[in-house]
Amino acid sequence: MDLDPVVICLSRSGEDVAHRIANALGCGVHGREGRVDKADAFFPNALDHVRTLFAAGVPIVGVCAAGILIRAVAPLLADKTVEPPVVAVPDDGGAVVPLLGGHRGANRLARRIADVLGAKAAVTTAGDVALGVALDEPPVGWRLANPGDAKSAMMALLSGAGARLEGDLPFDLENNPDGAISLIASEAVLEGGPDCLVYHPQRYVLGLGCARNCAPDEMRDLVQEVLVEAGVAPETVAAVGSLDLKGDEPAMIQMAAQLGVPFRVFSARELEAEADRLQTPSDVVFAEVGCHGVSEGAALALVGANGTLVVAKRKTANATVALAHAPEPLAQLTGRSRGKLSIIGIGPGQHSWRTPEASALVAEAEELVGYGLYIDLLGALAFGKARSDFPLGGEEDRCRYALEQAGKGKNVALICSGDAGIYAMGALVFELLDRGPDQMGVSDAARRVEVVSTPGVSALQGAAARAGAPLGHDFCAISLSDLLTPREDIVKRLKAAAEGDFVIAFYNPVSMRRRTLLAEARDILLEHRPADTPVMLASSLGRPEEHVRYRRLADLEVDEVDMLTVVLVGSSHSKLAQLGEGPRMYTPRGYARRIDGDLSKAG
Repeated sequence: MDLDPVVICLSRSGEDVAHRIANALGCGVHGREGRVDKADAFFPNALDHVRTLFAAGVPIVGVCAAGILIRAVAPLLADKTVEPPVVAVPDDGGAVVPLLGGHRGANRLARRIADVLGAKAAVTTAGDVALGVALDEPPVGWRLANPGDAKSAMMALLSGAGARLEGDLPFDLENNPDGAISLIASEAVLEGGPDCLVYHPQRYVLGLGCARNCAPDEMRDLVQEVLVEAGVAPETVAAVGSLDLKGDEPAMIQMAAQLGVPFRVFSARELEAEADRLQTPSDVVFAEVGCHGVSEGAALALVGANGTLVVAKRKTANATVALAHAPEPLAQLTGRSRGKLSIIGIGPGQHSWRTPEASALVAEAEELVGYGLYIDLLGALAFGKARSDFPLGGEEDRCRYALEQAGKGKNVALICSGDAGIYAMGALVFELLDRGPDQMGVSDAARRVEVVSTPGVSALQGAAARAGAPLGHDFCAISLSDLLTPREDIVKRLKAAAEGDFVIAFYNPVSMRRRTLLAEARDILLEHRPADTPVMLASSLGRPEEHVRYRRLADLEVDEVDMLTVVLVGSSHSKLAQLGEGPRMYTPRGYARRIDGDLSKAG
C-alpha cells in the first residue's frame, strides 16, 4: 500500500513553504510544538517523530535542515529497497533534495515539489541525472521482469553502451540500434539478463472462481495453463478478482500472493452487471450465488467497459479461471480489497517501545479502533485517520465493530496497549470469528477478512526491563480480575504458582471495587516464600508519569497499587541487588550452581 507523505515543519519561517507543499500533495503538515503556529498535528521532538514515521514506511518531506532528517533516520537504515522516500526542503523553498529512496519515489516527489515551489530538484541518482529515468522503477502499471539485472544495465548505459529499444516502452529514451543494452517492452515471456531488461505492461487480469477449500496447487496449475494459452507473462497480470463470497478462499489468496498482485472482490450485483459480456453464462451459478458468471464476470469488471475477454472460463474439478485484457496498463483497480484487521499491541505507550511493524500497520490503516487513551498514545501517527473510540468495558463491542468494518473492505487497526495477545483483544477477536451464527458471532463478511497480529512489548516485559532481570527463571502471569474469570479459579492458580515457586506478574491487580484479591494473593505466597521476597510495583510504564518502587512481600499494601500498576513478585530465589544505578531485581538461572559443580569436579 502506498502511503501519503507527511510534511514536517520545525519553525515558523518554514510554515508557508510547508503548507504550499502539503496543499499540492494533498497531505498533512506535522509541526514542532511551540515553534510552529499552524499544523494538522504537533510533536514534541523532531528526531523521535521523524524516526517513528520512517520506521512506519511513511514518505517524509522535511522543511528543515537536511542534517536533522539524516540524524533521525540514520540508526534505521538497513535496506534501500524498502525504505520510504525522505526529501529535504529549506525554509525558503529554494531547493528540493531527495535524501533517500530516490528509486522508490523520492526523485519523482522532489521534482513535483520543485514544480510547485519554482525551485530546483537536486536529484543526485546517477541514472536519473544522466538518463532522466530510473530503469529499475518503471511507472505504475508496468513491471520489470528482471530487476536483479537493472544495476549492471544502468552502469553499462552510464558508461556509454547505448540503449537498443524494442516495443512501446514507458521511457522517453533515445534509441541506438547498435546499443549494447536492450530495453524491451513485451507481453510475452522473455528472458532478460545483464544486457537486456524486459518490461511488461500490466494490462491483464485474472478472474477466479472455485469450490470451497479448493487446493491452491489446482488453482495455480490452471492459472499457468491459461497464461500459456494466451501467450502472456505472469508479470503482465495487474490483479486477480472474484466474488466477495470467495474472499477467504486460500487458493485465491495464495494465487494473488504468488503473482504479487492485489486480490479484488465484487458483489454479486456488480458481477451480474457484466452478464451481457459473458461468453459462458450459467443459470446454475446464478441460482447459487446471484450472478451468471464469477471468473469471467470478475475479469471483465476489473478491466472495465473497454476491456475484453481473452480466455473464456477454463475449469477443473474445483477451480475456474478467465483472463481479460485492458487497452492500457492498469494503474487503478476497480472492486475492493477483502478487508484487513490488524490487531496491534503498541507497548506501554512510548514510541521507542513500539515495533516498526506495529507502526507500519498503523500507518497503513484507514480506521483506528480502540480505547481512546491508547489511540491518543499514537500521537501524530494517528493524524488523518478515522478513529472509533470505545470506553473501558466495551471490549466485545470494540472487537465486533472492528471486524465488521474490515468486512466492508476497509483496512482497520485494533489498537491495544502492551501486547494485544496478552490479556487484551487478540483472543476476543478470534473468539468472535470462531463463534457460530447463533452464538453472537460476526457476519459472514467479517469472517472473510484478513486478520494480522503483531507483537508488542507487554507490561510484564516493560516492568522486567526496568527492574533488571526478574524473569531470569521460570515465571507466569496471573490476572486478578474476577470480572471474566471465577474467583475460585484465580485462587487455584495462585496456589499452584506459589507452590511451584514461579516469579509471578500480576495483571489487573486491583480496581475501584475489587480490593481483596491482591492481599489474598500476598498471603498465599507468604506460605511458600520468604517475607523478604522482593516485589516490584511499576505504574504507567513508558510514560512521563512512570513510577517504579520495590517492597518486601510481607510489606505489600493494596492501597499503593492501582489499575495502571504491574506487580512483579519474585520467587524464593529472586534477589534485590543494590547497584550504582539503584536497586536491581533479578532471578538467578542457576549458573552459580553449575560453576560450583564444575569446580568440585575439577578439585
